[in-house]
Formats: sequence, C-alpha cells, structure tokens
Amino acid sequence: MTTLHPFDQALALQHSDLRSGLFTGTTSPAYWNMVGPFGGATAALALQAVLKHPDLLGEPVSLTVNFAAAIEAGAFEILALPVRTNRSTQHWTVSISQNGQVNTTATVLTALRRETWSESDLPPPEVPRPSDVEPIRIGPEGVAWLAQYEMRPISGKPPSVWDGSGTDSESRLWLREAPQRALDFASLAAMSDLFFPRVWLRRATRVPAGTVSITTYFHADANVLAGVGTGYLLGRARAQRFFNGYFDQSAQLWSEAGALLATSNQIVYYKE
Repeated sequence: MTTLHPFDQALALQHSDLRSGLFTGTTSPAYWNMVGPFGGATAALALQAVLKHPDLLGEPVSLTVNFAAAIEAGAFEILALPVRTNRSTQHWTVSISQNGQVNTTATVLTALRRETWSESDLPPPEVPRPSDVEPIRIGPEGVAWLAQYEMRPISGKPPSVWDGSGTDSESRLWLREAPQRALDFASLAAMSDLFFPRVWLRRATRVPAGTVSITTYFHADANVLAGVGTGYLLGRARAQRFFNGYFDQSAQLWSEAGALLATSNQIVYYKE
C-alpha cells in the first residue's frame, strides 16, 4: 500500500459538486503555522481546486491569493469558478470558506502556452552547490510546516541574536520538500511563500508579521517541472520598502540547472 506524501494529503479535495466547482477538504496538521495553515499550503489548495476542475484550460500562468482571515483547524470549502474562457486563456476566481465565512480569496490565470521565442533576463546568482551547504531549520521552533522542507541557507540566515542590528533583507538558499517529492505547480506555488518575514532579517528583531496577499508567476510548463523532479530549487528573497506596518517581498525560484521557474511578490503586515 502506497502512503501519500504529506503534501498530497494536505491537498486532498473531495468533489462536493464538481461541475459547479465546489470542493471540500480538511486542514493538515503537518502544514500548520503559528495561528493557521502555512500560507504557501493555502495558496496551493486554491490552485489545486482549479487544477482539479473538469473545465480547466491550459496550465497556470499566475496565482494571486489574499489572506482575509486565518483558517481554523478542520473542514473547509473551496469554490473555483472559471469566470471567462477565451481561445487560449482562462480566468478564475477562488474562495475558501468555513462556516459560511470567506477567509481566503484568489484569482488564477491559466493558458495554453504555444512554443515561441523564450529567454531569461534574470540569471541565478553564483552560489555553492547544495551538497556544499549545510541544512538548517529556519524559523520558530514548534511550527509544524517547517519540518516538511529541507532548507540549506547560503546567505541571509535568521539572526542568531535578536538585537536590532540587521542591515539587509536578502536571503539565498537551496530548498526542496522533505520527504522528497517531484515538483509540480502546487508545490511550486507553496515554495514561493517559503521565506521567513524579511522584517525579521532587516531588523534582527522578531515581531508579529504575516502575508496579506501574494502573487506568483509561473515561468515553466509541466514538462519543465517534470525535468526538475525531486531536485533542489535555488530561492532568493528580499524586501524593497518597509513603511507604517507593511512591507513588500520579492522572490525568485530557479532549478539546479539555472532555469527560472517562478517569481513572486507579496505584501506583508508587521507590528512593532
């Protein structure tokens, strides 16, 4: 009997009403954060509802997720609706709710990609190989979802002393799922939100912080992701501006071969 990977267990959705796009699921303790599910897992759930919909056209190009309220432990409903379908593109709205209250909204763009001229203007940074970098646990102890990923930070590690002496917000690290799992769109969406709050690094002060909205752009198709398999991804993240309780964070994910797979931008709230 094959045991499902913890991520696939977390993404398990039942077809409550498939044609209308209504799905049901249950939160996974393996991806629990401090006050609710890990935001990347929630983003992956929103995308998974679209990927499982029988009317899906093409593959994901972009995903925007807005976290309106924390998801409580237990059952939830996801409604995925294709609001406009064109010849090669499809636009979706997604909502996640509990007890009749919406706590997450999302929009998704999928498309039939046609082979065209393609190039990248953002090469990966020069870094050591994954085998030359020691893995560490990043973030607060007792946060379950951290155990689901292997992280090998190259620079921008969490501060060893929280003394307010931070000077920069950039981190670079190798990462992959643990236990290993072949990369797909859902896991790529989740790993786009894998970086700890930039305000912690910039200030070397641990303050309350949480993502309000994240947009991920996918720069690869299913064949490219299949070629990555269970290999490491190289991640880089930094903030650009901290202002009156909110900061933005940009991130990029490359394959070991240097292909840019996804970029993301998010807005994060923080408190003093």
